Amino acid sequence: MTPEAWITLALLGLAVLLFISEKLPVDVVGIGVLSVLLLAGVVTPTEGFAGFSGSATLTVAAMFVLSAGLSETGVLERAARLLGRAGQWPWLLLLVMMLLIAAVSAFMNNTAALAIFLPLVLSAGRLRKIAPSKLLIPLSYAAQFGGVCTLIGTSTNILVSHIAETQGVRAFTMFELGQIGLPLTLAGMTFLMLFGRWLLPNHPDRSLGDSYGVGDYVTDLRVRANSPLIDRTLRESRFAEDNGVTVIELIRDRRRLWSRRADAIRAGDLIRVAAPLDKLNALRAQPGLEIDAEFQLSAGERPNGGVMLEVLIAPHSRLHGRPLAALATELGSGALVVAVRHRDQVVRGAALDQVLLASGDALLMLVDDTGLDTIRARPEFIVLKEWQTRKSSRLRALWALTIMFAVVALAAFEWVPIHVGALAGAALMVATRCLTREQAYRSVEWPVIILLAALIPLGTAMEKHGLASGAAQVVMQAVGEHGPLAALAAVYLATAILTEFMSNNAAAVLLAPIAISTAQALGVDPMPFLIAVTVAASTAFATPVGYQTNTMVYQAGSYRFADFARIGIPLNVLFFLLSLWLIPRYWPF
Repeated sequence: MTPEAWITLALLGLAVLLFISEKLPVDVVGIGVLSVLLLAGVVTPTEGFAGFSGSATLTVAAMFVLSAGLSETGVLERAARLLGRAGQWPWLLLLVMMLLIAAVSAFMNNTAALAIFLPLVLSAGRLRKIAPSKLLIPLSYAAQFGGVCTLIGTSTNILVSHIAETQGVRAFTMFELGQIGLPLTLAGMTFLMLFGRWLLPNHPDRSLGDSYGVGDYVTDLRVRANSPLIDRTLRESRFAEDNGVTVIELIRDRRRLWSRRADAIRAGDLIRVAAPLDKLNALRAQPGLEIDAEFQLSAGERPNGGVMLEVLIAPHSRLHGRPLAALATELGSGALVVAVRHRDQVVRGAALDQVLLASGDALLMLVDDTGLDTIRARPEFIVLKEWQTRKSSRLRALWALTIMFAVVALAAFEWVPIHVGALAGAALMVATRCLTREQAYRSVEWPVIILLAALIPLGTAMEKHGLASGAAQVVMQAVGEHGPLAALAAVYLATAILTEFMSNNAAAVLLAPIAISTAQALGVDPMPFLIAVTVAASTAFATPVGYQTNTMVYQAGSYRFADFARIGIPLNVLFFLLSLWLIPRYWPF
């Protein structure tokens, strides 16, 4: 191999290890890989920066804006509210939920669709006394089902289509993937309806407030100098009894006082309480008490009035890996974090400022009107629970639907390329005031865009310096004598396994060139192999980190890692077998 090939191989191995280990954010890994490729001369500057101006990157960015337009105008909420009409039968709620989110996910970003459905599904489950763990894995999987039904269903579909086009294979048409996506969707839903009852766990609902076993919310109250509680004990003041709360502990100078009901209260003490929402709001109104947290904003900058929110840190959030203390400054005066559930443990008090946020962490926040708008508008957060409804305009919702329909129709009839239609649609979302300019920019998941743009040149390097053809030869030696179907199975399995432990887009970038080279070595059409990569990369069921939607429901459903494997592995096997049967029928070798 040439020196350039060795460098590419070393970068490929290092990138895979970093993606799996999650030691660095995926976009940082992508930029690092691209930088080395350029500095070492493995790719030319034109090849290296082609990803930033490529049609795939532009299309994915525009689709984020289009999805945000549907979300902000309330279109998705209106669709999701149909869950309330699903009746009292758990099976009917499950079926309606999966059908709705699969249909929505076929035309917009999966994570955006799930972010809207998640709180409504949780509410519907609580109303019918159904554990979230019985609903949220099917919700995540159904979003993935719908994503493989159209070209714009996921960014992976768009990416593989772009790679195919750049290597002389035709691009996917708008509804071409539906030939395999729809049968897989029906099979997946049938599997979940028949076997979910036994394979899905039955974990109790564990919102942040419920995690302590008392009250609805847990928070710290700072005793100010003017408090009537000073110099009185909690027993004497009857603080808990009169306010209808549970006192968990009394903290002074970061130390817990063991006799919390017998020690006299001093100015500056923290009273940790568990309280329902209405009691908590009443406590905040009492003289001499205020909400406090270790990472709180400075005095005089705390939100006045406001509501409580329970939010989730979204996948690919730029907050991943940042300390919780830094979040307070970034949110400004409109929001205050009260508690956090980090890696399935509720953390608060003195340990809070040391917590490094991760995708899937849940936060309990107190926000005012300004903070509420900020949290809703930022893609880093997914609101699970709130006590104030979003205002929406029917006219703007109609505009958003019309624009989205036009983008899909223009691409379906091939009147304009998908990236042109999507870009025009994104501009119209802002022009018709479905989104503000700031909301449009914030809606784009920039780590995904940077990852796509930075890794496309890695695929180019693999093809240019013979690594893709070399990998294809390995596949040929292993299974080539058994025919193209065996090679198709090998490509599908390699993609599916890799996707369970790293970014699905990264897996697609690495495997698509190998799929094309394998088909060329066999002397068959590359299209079946590209379809296999697309489906396998877009349907990761066996781990909570295999796909963004799995990560989103991991904490909200109180799942364990093994819960995904128990139901996800059989579903992966079902999709694998069905794909091997369906792909050659619609895309012959």
